Amino acid sequence: MSVYIDSHLHTSFSVDSDTPPEIQIERAIALGMPSLCITDHQDFDGPPDIKDFTFDTKAYWKALLPLKEAYRGKIDLRIGVELGLQTGIPSDLAAYAASQPFDFIIGSIHFCDGMDPYYPKYYEGRTEDAAYRAYFEEELKNFKAYDCFDSAGHLDYIVRYGPNKNTFYTYEKFRDIFDEILKLLIQRGQGLECNTAGFKAGLGHPHPTEAILKRYRELGGEILTLGSDAHRPEHLAFHFDQIGDLLKSCGFRYYTIFKGRKPEFLPL
Repeated sequence: MSVYIDSHLHTSFSVDSDTPPEIQIERAIALGMPSLCITDHQDFDGPPDIKDFTFDTKAYWKALLPLKEAYRGKIDLRIGVELGLQTGIPSDLAAYAASQPFDFIIGSIHFCDGMDPYYPKYYEGRTEDAAYRAYFEEELKNFKAYDCFDSAGHLDYIVRYGPNKNTFYTYEKFRDIFDEILKLLIQRGQGLECNTAGFKAGLGHPHPTEAILKRYRELGGEILTLGSDAHRPEHLAFHFDQIGDLLKSCGFRYYTIFKGRKPEFLPL
């Protein structure tokens, strides 16, 4: 069985993780991964009533570059970022992305209508479908506004947190938005992430669902990145032992890792 490379994980540089980078690296080595890409949260200008999901960029490089050297020969450590996309904020996300020598940038949307869908407040006063649609429309708006990322992160992330999670959610309900997003990514040569945290959350599916992954492939999408979204070492490569068959059933034969923002294709 292939040992797949995890390209979405967090360390203590993310406010929602207390795992030192060394622990994640050691876990990846124990699992037999030849490479690993750390992607901590960088969400500039988040809503004022939530935690600060940013890290000190200079401190990030100061900590991770020596680890890249220390583990050379044991694992190819790559350094990335999960960049939170928001329109209408003071920070210039494109300038930030261009100014840093990241190997890989995930573009993710964590906020909608000035709120984080993680919290019940986001769902107040509207149906679950309306809440989901608003979030997916926000994703489309941000993907249209920014091209400073390599892969679109956890496309249907919101269904982890809705009142009924994914019980009544389907790709078909939101096909119009999803298809526009997928076509845009393909046109610009950007990737789509298969995020296995959906299994950890008890959804029984990755983010996005198999239907969306299959549709991306049908439309000609080829750049598919793989990430566990692990914040703790025990969740690194979560469900990776079964993800290969799932992705093959969606029409994929390769997945993608990045180095210096350039894609590399590996067999599933």
